[in-house]
Amino acid sequence: MPTSNAHPQLRIDIVSIFPDYLAPLELSLVGKAREAGQIDVRIHDLRDCTQDRHRTVDDTPYGGGPGMVMLPEPWGDALDSILGSDPSRTPVLVVPTPSGERFTQGHAAKWALGDWLIFACGRYEGIDSRVMEHFGERIHVAEVSLGDYVLAGGEVAALAVTEAVVRLLPGVLGNSESVVDDSFAPGRMAHLVEGPVYTKPPLWRGLEVPEVLLSG
Repeated sequence: MPTSNAHPQLRIDIVSIFPDYLAPLELSLVGKAREAGQIDVRIHDLRDCTQDRHRTVDDTPYGGGPGMVMLPEPWGDALDSILGSDPSRTPVLVVPTPSGERFTQGHAAKWALGDWLIFACGRYEGIDSRVMEHFGERIHVAEVSLGDYVLAGGEVAALAVTEAVVRLLPGVLGNSESVVDDSFAPGRMAHLVEGPVYTKPPLWRGLEVPEVLLSG
C-alpha cells in the first residue's frame, strides 16, 4: 500500500475490440511497472458490452459516406461499468483520434501526476461523437492525436501514450536523471531534443566519436 507521501498507483483501463493488440503492455518498462505494482492495467473487450448474438459494435453513418461508425450503446455500457468500479477517483478519458489535439510531453507529464486513465480505442470511422459529449459532462475527455496521419485504430496510440506516461512515474526508470534530460522535458529541455549519442568503441567502421566527448 502506498504511503501518504507516495505517488498513488496509476490505474490504466483500455477498451478495444482487439484486446490482444495490447499484449506489449506486458513487456519492457510498462511490464516491469505492472509487476512492481506501480501501475494497474486492465484491458476490456468492447464486444463484451454488446447485446446481440453477432456482438455488433458498428453501423452505417448518418449523412452517408464510406466506412462505419462505432455504436454509442456498447461504449456507454463499457465506460459506465469502468467508472462505476471506483467512484472515489475521477479519471481522464483519452480518445485517440486524428482530429484530436496533438499529444505532447506536456500531456504525458500532467497525466503522470494523476491516478487514472481510461483509453477508448476507436476503429473504422471512429466512435459516435455523442459518447464523448455525454461522458464529457461527467469527466475530463481528452481527444488526442499522435500526428497528422491515420491509423487503423486507437490501440497503437494507446500503447504510445501509456509508455510516455508510465516512464515518467517515480521509480520506473532506473536512473531518475533520464527524465530530466529527456527531449521536451520541462525546464531547459522544454523546446529541445537530445543531440547525437555515442558509446564504445571510440572508432567504428572508420567513424570516430567526436573528440569533445572523449576529452572529458
